[in-house]
Amino acid sequence: MSKVLVIGAGGVGSVAVHKMAMNPDIFSDIHLASRTVSKCEAIAESVKSRTGVTIGTYAIDADDVEATSALIRQIGPELVVNLALPYQDLAIMDACLATGVNYMDTANYEPKDVAKFEYHWQWAYQERFKEAGLTALLGSGFDPGVTSVFAMWLKKHRLKTIRLLDILDCNGGDHGQAFATNFNPEINIREVTAPARHWENGQFVETPAMAHKQAFDFEAVGPKNMYMMYHEELESLAKFLPEMERGRFWMTFGDEYIKHLTVLQNVGMTRIDPVLYNGVEIIPLQFLKAVLPEPSSLGATTKGKTNIGDIATGEALDGSGEKTFYIKNICDHEEAFEETGNQAVSYTTGVPAMVGAAMLLTGKWAGEGVFNMEQFDPDPFLAMLGEQGLPWSVEELAEPLPF
Repeated sequence: MSKVLVIGAGGVGSVAVHKMAMNPDIFSDIHLASRTVSKCEAIAESVKSRTGVTIGTYAIDADDVEATSALIRQIGPELVVNLALPYQDLAIMDACLATGVNYMDTANYEPKDVAKFEYHWQWAYQERFKEAGLTALLGSGFDPGVTSVFAMWLKKHRLKTIRLLDILDCNGGDHGQAFATNFNPEINIREVTAPARHWENGQFVETPAMAHKQAFDFEAVGPKNMYMMYHEELESLAKFLPEMERGRFWMTFGDEYIKHLTVLQNVGMTRIDPVLYNGVEIIPLQFLKAVLPEPSSLGATTKGKTNIGDIATGEALDGSGEKTFYIKNICDHEEAFEETGNQAVSYTTGVPAMVGAAMLLTGKWAGEGVFNMEQFDPDPFLAMLGEQGLPWSVEELAEPLPF
């Protein structure tokens, strides 16, 4: 039975807090903080009506280390779960070090002024967390998060080595909007418009954004176009799977999304540098975020499924030669909304956030320092993930991907 502080009241924070409340044997005392306390209060009301659990709510500017430290001291949690923006990771880690509390997040740090997310800023905290006797768990979402654990489960149970790895992220949901993003628009668009990078022969190879497209038939969704992108788990997987010859990340986008995004790029609305408007500096992408639909509002209208998983090829553990396995989860938007009031993109990140927190609080994952998901035993995490609404399956494929 543990006290936890969750920072961030978007869709992911909402799912995580709902699922924590559904597991009171682990999460006995839940607190939620955000810059906008009314968002916390709305989530708390939903949690109360669905589970009967009361959670504490607070206003906090997570960029302010002193204010965050004061809130942590006031609450006294065993763990701070950072579900805020990735710009705030380092500030929250600093607050955890200042207060002697364990830390966890779902996405690695990214500076506000450069669309570049890398682990080196957070890996640099290794000695500080180790000396403090604290644990920092990075990237406990779905991708990153579950996709890394999937790879390590295959490495433990099916493959002696992983030579080729492809992560396939398909959102087959339809929210009925002309253009909207299923998670934070600012983060989503920065991610999609950044140059693609994939791991090949010991180095990252950079290519233009959205330059590589492949069609793939996803179970429970159907044929979709997917585009090669850079995603942060490639960095940690390249580190913890040193034998990997090639690692790629793919995400599906519909033609309408691509069309709208192309126009927005062409007219400068995806810029992250300031422009002067009526004597005031504004960031075009931040303004665009303000006028796009709030992702948490899409749950009631989104129908369809997500399908996210890994396809890995390598030397089989049983000595039968090289084999290819596909390990994945399929999640239904409407079922996710019925359970938590959020669509499946938030659900598939919020549930692993809760499970990662449970691993730390129950001692199933433990250590002093900064850790990625690949460094812990995949079995207890995936066992709980399946029990908590994200069942997964694994199958052997006849051959590696043909592209």
